[in-house]
Amino acid sequence: MTDTNDDVDLVLRTMARTIVDNAEEFAQLDAVAGDGDFGFSLRNGFEVVGSDLDSFDHTSVGALLKKVGFVIAGKVGGVSGPIWGTAFMRAAATAGERTSLTGPELIEVLRASITGISQRGQAELGDKTLLDALVPAVDSLEASITEGFDDGGVAAVQKAADVAVSAAEATLGMLAKRGRAAYTGERSRASVDAGATAIGVILQDISAAWRDSRQGAGQ
Repeated sequence: MTDTNDDVDLVLRTMARTIVDNAEEFAQLDAVAGDGDFGFSLRNGFEVVGSDLDSFDHTSVGALLKKVGFVIAGKVGGVSGPIWGTAFMRAAATAGERTSLTGPELIEVLRASITGISQRGQAELGDKTLLDALVPAVDSLEASITEGFDDGGVAAVQKAADVAVSAAEATLGMLAKRGRAAYTGERSRASVDAGATAIGVILQDISAAWRDSRQGAGQ
């Protein structure tokens, strides 16, 4: 599914652009129950990723993801830096020296990221964090890969993105158990989780970019 570093670049570049473009919206969501710095903190790191991506080590998928992880951990403040940085570092370690990823290998990389996020943030499903959107999205993608497809993964990625959006919307009414929002108690039920929402927005943009790249290449 992800055959070359070009595909990884596409995902990273789209992710960076989406985070930068939506930083204010993400921060406003975070401000309802958190400290309101989520979107701006992420933007600090992903601006660098977006602008410097071409200069990063592209000798392997692992090397590229490792560099992104270093940038995020170093540039993103608050709790987001360690958590998102860990996600990329765990992904990098799992991808290793591979220069391409099969569908099942991609799922392994994503699962490693999830484990890193869970361990670093001491969070699990139902705690009202980004995991509540990311895990269902990866589950969806894995199911699509297992079933197989002949469209370059276009429908599979879109389905995963749609699942993430629905899961993020479902965090409305949930009690936050991790992060700054947890300190607000019952008030945290009044809004969707900013991190989960960000995952949905990011995956929708990745899906659109993936579709365009496949159609342009004739799949």
